[in-house]
Amino acid sequence: MHGLQEKVSPLAGARIVVVLCAALGSTAVAAGAYPLDGYETTGIRRLLAAQLVQSGELGGQKQPPGALLSLAEVDLRLLERSDFPLPDADPELTGRVVRVLGAEADRYGVAVLDLTDPDNPRYAEHRARHTQNVGSLGKLVVALALFQALADVWPDDLAKRTAVLRETAVTADAFSQTDHHTVRFFEPETKALARRTIRVGDRGSLYEYLDWMLSPSSNSAAAMVMREAMLLREFGGAYPPPEETIRAFFAETPKSDLIALFERTFVAPLGRNGLDVDLLRQSSFLTQQGKRLVPVSGESYGSARELIRFLLLLEQGRIVDEFSSREIKRLIYLTDRRIRYAASPALASSAVYFKSGSFYQCQEEEGFECKPYAGNVKNFMNSAAIVEHPAEGRRLFYMVAILSNVLRRNSAGAHAEIATALQRLVESLHSGGAAKP
Repeated sequence: MHGLQEKVSPLAGARIVVVLCAALGSTAVAAGAYPLDGYETTGIRRLLAAQLVQSGELGGQKQPPGALLSLAEVDLRLLERSDFPLPDADPELTGRVVRVLGAEADRYGVAVLDLTDPDNPRYAEHRARHTQNVGSLGKLVVALALFQALADVWPDDLAKRTAVLRETAVTADAFSQTDHHTVRFFEPETKALARRTIRVGDRGSLYEYLDWMLSPSSNSAAAMVMREAMLLREFGGAYPPPEETIRAFFAETPKSDLIALFERTFVAPLGRNGLDVDLLRQSSFLTQQGKRLVPVSGESYGSARELIRFLLLLEQGRIVDEFSSREIKRLIYLTDRRIRYAASPALASSAVYFKSGSFYQCQEEEGFECKPYAGNVKNFMNSAAIVEHPAEGRRLFYMVAILSNVLRRNSAGAHAEIATALQRLVESLHSGGAAKP
């Protein structure tokens, strides 16, 4: 690869259909992240393709105004308020948010933090400690774990951390299998752009695998990032080991030791970063082969409150450290097709930093047709977003986390409708203008 160095519960009697959409959408609907001018810094080749589409040199859909911030403009906004805690809930604002949710408000868990006026923040929450499977939102935990491992190995060497992200070649192996979500492969020399699932043998930089994990939300990429995080934790300054060493390590290490390493890699960092593992946890690999190779047991889950706290700590530079927080924020900056919560037309001019995930389950029911994101047994849809509106000027600044389980309704569309309503609500709070943080 050019530019890389070789471093090495079913219901009784019912027919159940289970679909885990731990990603932003189906194979035909994927989102991209990271500022478009980040190619020179990161080497993420997809970004160069996106630049060429934006300039008209390649065919494809151009980005809305909110997706055009530069690398320098996507930055942390609460570094001067790193000790700012999550405020107490505002009853009046909470009431307005609950009215947005409508008749099925008891099927939602929501947290909204308005930081437009940082001297007078307002916070609303409704069933915010309710936990459920949050699908791909667990990839935020994976990102935290990888950046924590990098920081632990090279605490004072940001250049080294960047070099590891950019120059480490990751080759997809059995951990990556299988996943139906597609990613973009772009070759700068030929300008050939392909979109397909990740196959065993596919190579990309660690930065690219992070991008594939957090933008089109590939489970295959996520499993490879999880493998790399465990290797970083295990090998430290000797990372990355050669491929033959990696194969031997996972084949010969006792499963109990691999499970303990998994816990050190993905669970312990949550507590170290001030997060509550009872409200947010990624407890297994995101592919079936990954689960077979590292057979961790336990449920993965999240809550609206802890997701808002994650976003708040991120803006404060407290997810691992300032460098890590800034990179994670850039990795979740939407610079491609917007879906679910981010699909709201009201957010077209907004900079949106976004992650989503879903899990739906269907059983046979007279008059009911099972469709994506509209299950009749379970219909989990989860969104977490930072909104800066508009991207040029950024007058409004707020965070939202939504968990829902509204049966038989297209929850992707419902979240977009809620996004529009919450945008209008925050606008109404600052109709006379507001200071920038």
